[in-house]
Amino acid sequence: MTELQEVQITEEKPLLRAPGAPDPGKKHTVETPYGVVTITIHGTPKPKRPAILTYHDVGQNHHSCFDTLFHYEDMQEIIKNFVVIHVDAPGMEEGAPAFPLGYQYPSLDQLADMIPCILQYVNFTSIIGIGVGAGAYALARYSLSHPDTVEGLVLINIDPNAKGWMDWAAHKLTGLTSSSSEMILAHLFSQEELSKNTELVQQQRDILSHATNLPNIQLYWSSYNSRRDLSLERGGDITFKCPVMLVVGDQAPHEDAVVECNSKLDPTQTSFLKMADSGGQPQLTQPGKLTEAFKYFVQGMGYIAYIPDKKLSQGGFILHDTPVPLTHRLSVQCRIGRREPLTLTHPVPEQRGRGATAPCPHHGGVLLSAGPGDKTASHL
Repeated sequence: MTELQEVQITEEKPLLRAPGAPDPGKKHTVETPYGVVTITIHGTPKPKRPAILTYHDVGQNHHSCFDTLFHYEDMQEIIKNFVVIHVDAPGMEEGAPAFPLGYQYPSLDQLADMIPCILQYVNFTSIIGIGVGAGAYALARYSLSHPDTVEGLVLINIDPNAKGWMDWAAHKLTGLTSSSSEMILAHLFSQEELSKNTELVQQQRDILSHATNLPNIQLYWSSYNSRRDLSLERGGDITFKCPVMLVVGDQAPHEDAVVECNSKLDPTQTSFLKMADSGGQPQLTQPGKLTEAFKYFVQGMGYIAYIPDKKLSQGGFILHDTPVPLTHRLSVQCRIGRREPLTLTHPVPEQRGRGATAPCPHHGGVLLSAGPGDKTASHL
């Protein structure tokens, strides 16, 4: 009789996720005319709903750029209503090998032109885009060329302008004295964060110093610095056709650029959030405030039910609704000075409908609040 032997079997991947653990998503590679792009898909398709599509900044991938925001508890409540598609720019996905010497990296316009291939692959016809920095530019460029497929845009740290000669010269001079990693850090974080060497700065510096795909990151950085002007014009032919939420941190490197972008957009379609104490990466430092704003942004498109007044999880701000016939408002109350409430509202026309059964009012316009002792529009 054959002797039985004990065999130990080690399960490499658990069959079930631990309760409350984030969905790891499913990774796919998509062939495009400009190379292969990696996407990670979370959730299952919902009838007549767009996908939420994200695009990260230079020096990041979708994990380092968006995990903090999308793993936030309140954000999980929102995204369970959507499929989420995280796009990693070519060569930026985790474990990506360095491209061969002489590889021609796509321009930001070409990165935008990859998105139709992604949507065809996942069989979606429309998106709500969330982009940061270079990723915000790529989504903006895509929206301008494919307006019928974009239902909303959240653009964080967007710079819609091409680099001028002065910017180009300054960039070249900086490159003589600073490494590309240091220039990318200055692009991602405020001077205050860099001088304090915050934990986020340390983490990002460590990522860049140990990145096996650093040559790829440098190529993405070069493409970003070679971007074309979006040529946005308020009231002109080149503008976004969907609701837009612009986000930037107070004292962030791109504060002036985002303010200028806001001045070029239709105020009835645009919300502008300048977030205090958030540094250069508000999606990482203030996920609670950004989640609350995004919740109302999506509610304004009729995709999630009415949300009662709720104090923001970080800071003493209150968002509330005031439905008005044919016109809707999104207002922000904040506590100032002697704890007197201040309400600033911006009424706008009703946004595009999503069917007669949409249970909630629509919103748009400008998200405003005031800082201590300041009763004028300022920042969240």
